[in-house]
Amino acid sequence: MTGELLFSYGTLQQEEVQRASFGRTLTGMRDALPGWRQELVEITDPDVLAKSGERFHPIILPGGAADQVEGMAFEITPAELAAADRYEVADYKRVAVTLASGRNAWVYVKA
Repeated sequence: MTGELLFSYGTLQQEEVQRASFGRTLTGMRDALPGWRQELVEITDPDVLAKSGERFHPIILPGGAADQVEGMAFEITPAELAAADRYEVADYKRVAVTLASGRNAWVYVKA
């Protein structure tokens, strides 16, 4: 599959969120994002709440050298990346990162 890598450390790892957002279950590999740390943000968007079933979602921001966020690197199409952009609320922005594996991926971080 030609496309993009999307690193997820939160609700996009849930199969029900993937099916609701992309119409399929994604395939991916465990990976990590060094130099970032995780906290929680309260979600108020009704569509996102309905898909995830969770009021508080993880969000990441730059951390120290010892910090690392664990997650999954999913293979997605450009159209699915656009769908992920629609799923994420204004608290998040998409940035390009290099994962612990050395692969380049998109990730949603604190805006």
